Amino acid sequence: MPHPPLDPARAVALATPRSELTYTFLASTFAVVLVLTNIIGTKLFVLFPDGGPAWILGGEPWTLTAGILTYPMTFFLTDIVSEIWGRKRANVMVGFGFVMSLMMLVILQAAIALPPASVWIPQARFGLASSAEMQNAFHATFSNPAILLSASMTAYLVAQLLDVRLYHFWWRVSGGRHMWLRNNGSTIISQLVDTIIVNGIFLRFGLGFDWLLIGQIILAVYICKIVMALVDTPFIYAGRAVLERFLGIGHDAERGRPPLA
Repeated sequence: MPHPPLDPARAVALATPRSELTYTFLASTFAVVLVLTNIIGTKLFVLFPDGGPAWILGGEPWTLTAGILTYPMTFFLTDIVSEIWGRKRANVMVGFGFVMSLMMLVILQAAIALPPASVWIPQARFGLASSAEMQNAFHATFSNPAILLSASMTAYLVAQLLDVRLYHFWWRVSGGRHMWLRNNGSTIISQLVDTIIVNGIFLRFGLGFDWLLIGQIILAVYICKIVMALVDTPFIYAGRAVLERFLGIGHDAERGRPPLA
């Protein structure tokens, strides 16, 4: 007796392993967070408005990019994917993020080039009284200098691929033990590389800062990134535990390789 046709939605669910759906979700989250970083990263904010440590920037307030709120999350995601799915899947995710960022930048430039409509509602409370002023504000918000984009994308690609490689290097060195070592050992080094590349290129060749000031800014930004990397350590342990339980993977604190690699 022939079986009734399977509902298409159920057929897809049965054909797609839970691990693949989970990886797709994490990769999508990675791409979204990276795109958000590129969007909000044009905003600068002040940390320690009353003055920071005297040995950094001479005690002046620290000026940082708002991208620091989201960008460290990408290193957490590459580490958790490396932990469960391995190096190849993490590198694929990094590649997807790079392509999505380029697509976002192209679309933003096209949106900026579109002529504003006269009916575009002005925002008088923000001092924008016409569609032309709205267009200028939109342009100012989403336009990035070419040198900044070059620095940002170069730093991203180098640092993320390095992070994945270092994660597995520390895994081999520790014999599969001490996840905190491979998590922090990879992120802290790769974040240093990222910070040097993006600030070195943009501040020197984009803004013409002298190397002493650039070094002080790199140090201030890097300290913030180290703190965020250390803070995310318990979260990566929690993330591994949740994924192991959700995917039905037996816990082994000394496993020699990613379980789904």
